[in-house]
Amino acid sequence: MKESGRKKPQGGDVQSRRGSVWSLVFKIVVPLVVTVLLCYVLFAKQDVGEMVSIIRTECNYWWIVVALVLSIFSHVFRAMRWRIQLKAIGVDAPLFTVVLSIFGTYAVNLVLPRLGELWRTGYISQREHAPFDSVFGSMVADRLADTITVALLTLATLIFAGGPLVDFLRENGAEGTLDGLIALATSPWTIIAVAGFVAIVAVALIFFRHTPVVASICRFMLGIWHGFAAIATMKGRGRWLVLTVCVWGCYFLQLYVAFFAFPLTGQVVADYGAGAVAVCFVLSSIAMVVPSNGGIGPWQLAVMFGLSVYSAGIEGLTRDYAASFANLVLGSQTLLLVLLGIFTFVCIAIQKRNDRKC
Repeated sequence: MKESGRKKPQGGDVQSRRGSVWSLVFKIVVPLVVTVLLCYVLFAKQDVGEMVSIIRTECNYWWIVVALVLSIFSHVFRAMRWRIQLKAIGVDAPLFTVVLSIFGTYAVNLVLPRLGELWRTGYISQREHAPFDSVFGSMVADRLADTITVALLTLATLIFAGGPLVDFLRENGAEGTLDGLIALATSPWTIIAVAGFVAIVAVALIFFRHTPVVASICRFMLGIWHGFAAIATMKGRGRWLVLTVCVWGCYFLQLYVAFFAFPLTGQVVADYGAGAVAVCFVLSSIAMVVPSNGGIGPWQLAVMFGLSVYSAGIEGLTRDYAASFANLVLGSQTLLLVLLGIFTFVCIAIQKRNDRKC
């Protein structure tokens, strides 16, 4: 009998197809579901009409404009900082190109969370004809610096401004949960699990380093290390540190000035000082770890929780009021990212057209 002209799918093709489906699920479906669920939690008990009324009648939008300007500066400072790291690995990209990569990163993250970083890596790698893994390593180092900064800011906030937060948690019965988390982190079983994972990785690297999968992972990790290690020896380390302060200073200041857009959040600053803003800032920064589209959902909930710590001392600072503030601030930031994204991809399209003419 003649065999059918239709080829049967190979096992590798099936596995690749399955991998693509799961990748699609984790990259798009999971963040979208998380965003929808958190938005439901956010708005389920809200009086939307009251929230809109508060925004229309009490907001001083000039403070929101100042916050947006500071946001743009933070992106430019981030681009300047990353450019120093790129130069350290031999990639001398123009500042405008790097700025576009940062604008595009946040725009992509609105649609595909966490993929913005891969997009900017690919954009710089393709634009500057640079190795993807080295550029990716410098991006990982850039994000790791942010993680360390958030950890330091969290520690400093807990030391200098964490008193009201700790008291609030104790009054609301969360002290046992905190003790449980601390016990879990210091448990011998946690240490054994971490040690076991490290041992498995070590065995794979020692005995299976010549297999295609492990070898490719090793090459990729070496490229990442090259990009990360460049920070320790690169020129301009002092400027890199100053720009790190500028990036996170802008992040904090844009939330700080936004507090003055509403009378009652302005009163929070007047009564409790910048420490109250720091508590909200740290909580919202940690909330960005949650996989959602552009932080929509977790960011507002974190800020609302931070404001609830101080609501007992300020009459009228209700959940609806806090939601009005959080939604307006994040909504304006999201709109800005959309506009910057449009600007970015228009500029990239013009660049590609000009490249084809050359």
